[in-house]
Amino acid sequence: MNKLSSAFVGSLIAIMIFLNGTLANALGNYTSSVIIHGIGLLGIILILILSKSKVEFHKSVPKYAYTAGIIGVMPIIFNNIGFDVLGVSLTLALGMFGQSITAIVVDHYGLLGMPVVKFNKKKLVGLCIIMAGMIVMTVF
Repeated sequence: MNKLSSAFVGSLIAIMIFLNGTLANALGNYTSSVIIHGIGLLGIILILILSKSKVEFHKSVPKYAYTAGIIGVMPIIFNNIGFDVLGVSLTLALGMFGQSITAIVVDHYGLLGMPVVKFNKKKLVGLCIIMAGMIVMTVF
């Protein structure tokens, strides 16, 4: 189920890049980012109300973890910039490549409190496939 939901998230990200890029082209990058995140905030508030969930802050959570919202704004802005020139598929492929490299470094060194998962040759095969896809999308 986790793999299926992760694949579904990938589909949503592709649609999100298109919708966000379209909005950014019409309204500008920063205005669209405010609208995107404002509507997202309203959406999560509605979910919290309907699920009767509470927002809780815990002292055990590292302070840096709360910066995820700031980091979350950056992909939206940079995807919006690249979308118009690169299109959805290449923007997504380049993003996936960046995510993969970062994930490999975090895993290999156990950064951010993650358990160490050493780099192996199988991961290199995946990176090569992603790079081949980016080359095909760029050249053809």
